[in-house]
Amino acid sequence: MDFSRVAGSATVTDPRSVDKGLRTYLLRVYNHMAAGLAVTGIAALFAYYMAVTGDASASSTQIGEGLYLTGFGRLIFSGPIGFVLLLAPLGLAIFLNSRISTMSVLTAQLSFGFYSLLMGVSLSSVFLVYTSESITKTFFVAAAMFGSMSLFGHTTKRDLSSWGSFLFMGLIGIIIASVVNIFLASSLIGFMVSVAGVLVFTGLTAYDNQKIRAEYNANASASEVEKGRRAVLSALSLYLNFINLLLMLLRLMGNERQR
Repeated sequence: MDFSRVAGSATVTDPRSVDKGLRTYLLRVYNHMAAGLAVTGIAALFAYYMAVTGDASASSTQIGEGLYLTGFGRLIFSGPIGFVLLLAPLGLAIFLNSRISTMSVLTAQLSFGFYSLLMGVSLSSVFLVYTSESITKTFFVAAAMFGSMSLFGHTTKRDLSSWGSFLFMGLIGIIIASVVNIFLASSLIGFMVSVAGVLVFTGLTAYDNQKIRAEYNANASASEVEKGRRAVLSALSLYLNFINLLLMLLRLMGNERQR
């Protein structure tokens, strides 16, 4: 960040420098997020192709028309390992949020990369449920919605800070309803949760983007190390918004595979 020095010890920030610094910071955040999504997508596809085979003689576990689980598939989709893979991303996200202030920038980036890898393996089961075509279509819809709300969050003059508590309560409600529906298996509750999820995560996308901008402006003179850590944590927030938005849209739009 460049500063214009004036007489004495007074220092003022050149607005053009702030704008340039903000653009650089946002680019760093979105690069981290994009890299995380790329790792997740590659890991999910790789895990899926390792877990599924079309050779009936290679496995006795049929999961769909012409599809069978390999030994690796049974390992990650069932039993204790599958349960660990389901919870591991949540645990690592909590760890990152609580410990990132003590990490080096490289360690934070590697931790985010490992988190993205675990998430990809965990989400590989999506390819068992939905067709590749519907996943691709839903991805582009989610990307368009995410991009629109990100732009809104960065450009709107409206203060979105009041959205925070409302969206957080909505998120808690979605989690509780999802857990309850595991036992009820109600298609109506599932539909309502998915619709609410789309609304909550599009709202969080706008809210978090404005928050990222506000936090940068409030800490424009922070060290590069601190900015690097904040960039990783901000990328994690946006990454989670996108992943959850994609999953909620898949429940609404996705075409399931024939069983």
